[in-house]
Amino acid sequence: MDEVRFTLSLSAEEFHPYYQGVAKMVRVRAHDGRTVDLPATRFRPFVTRHGIHGEFVLRLDDSHRVIELRQLRTLS
Repeated sequence: MDEVRFTLSLSAEEFHPYYQGVAKMVRVRAHDGRTVDLPATRFRPFVTRHGIHGEFVLRLDDSHRVIELRQLRTLS
């Protein structure tokens, strides 16, 4: 199992194409420098009227499939 920690900050306007399904993948850079592409739909539970702003942890199984995406804290 692997954990990837990253920070994501997108305004509601910036996230809108992802929410609509026009853009399908969100690319994030982990705190350790890795780049990870995730389906935008994974972030929908974390979107507020201000967008999405937080620190996250992504848990992956040994085949690199998502087990869990969890928000650790919200950034203002």
